Amino acid sequence: MDNKIIVFENKKIRRVWHKDNWWFSVVDVVGVLSESSIPKRYWADLKNKLVEEESKPYDFIVRLKLEAPDGKLRETDCANKQGLFRIIQSIPSKKAEPFKLWLARVGSERIDEIENPELAQNRAREYYKEKGYSDGWIEKRLRGIVIRQDLTDEWKNRGIEDNRDFAILTNEIAKATFGVSIKEHKKIKDLDTRFKNQNLRDHMTDLELIFSMLGEASTTEIVNGTDAQGFEENEVVAKKGGAIAGNARRELEFESGEQVVVKENYLGIDEKEVKKLEKKIKNTKVVK
Repeated sequence: MDNKIIVFENKKIRRVWHKDNWWFSVVDVVGVLSESSIPKRYWADLKNKLVEEESKPYDFIVRLKLEAPDGKLRETDCANKQGLFRIIQSIPSKKAEPFKLWLARVGSERIDEIENPELAQNRAREYYKEKGYSDGWIEKRLRGIVIRQDLTDEWKNRGIEDNRDFAILTNEIAKATFGVSIKEHKKIKDLDTRFKNQNLRDHMTDLELIFSMLGEASTTEIVNGTDAQGFEENEVVAKKGGAIAGNARRELEFESGEQVVVKENYLGIDEKEVKKLEKKIKNTKVVK
């Protein structure tokens, strides 16, 4: 499921992409606008009021699975942008108008990017520029996202579904490519491995990005050539794809006398913002 968390005035609102629309958690929205300490109860009372007014709230509400605080997916009342506008009208709040403007923007954001996929890439490109990355690095980073997307799509088509399996396969490519695991690579970069949202690739040098792309692109080619199916076969292929990049890395290191994996890093980056931008690119049909 394509789940997202967005933020309005430091308050988190869950949403999910469903039937070509964003659907938002009504309880989360009600909590933001009403500032109630018990938003579930507020929403329950509001639903009863809407029924009494013959507004038929269930005409614009659907039950969709969203991640609950305990990490489990639970059915939750959700409404799309139009449905939320109707709910907002019933909540007296000084935040109503600012929220409507904000909702109009975030509600159409994904649709705009589907109609014009380059928008997601352009947003990411501008973000990285603001953070001080060079144009050359940015192009490699964005290209790497596309290559990564191609690989994960192939894995999904070949029976890889569990997030843990994706992580293991990715780590096998990384170990064969760089001679260190992702966790060890993060330590070399002085990243705190306790923060799972930290994306190692946003702290890679140009060369590290290039070899990362080579490892994943090689894996994709071998997957297609061998028609690998299931986790075990794809694990073997991941090691082979990474080994191709690893051999190239070692040859370069021998000829240049310099190590590819280095401590050089860029730490002044908002990891949450980058993760959001990366997902935008992955979740659109990216122009290649």
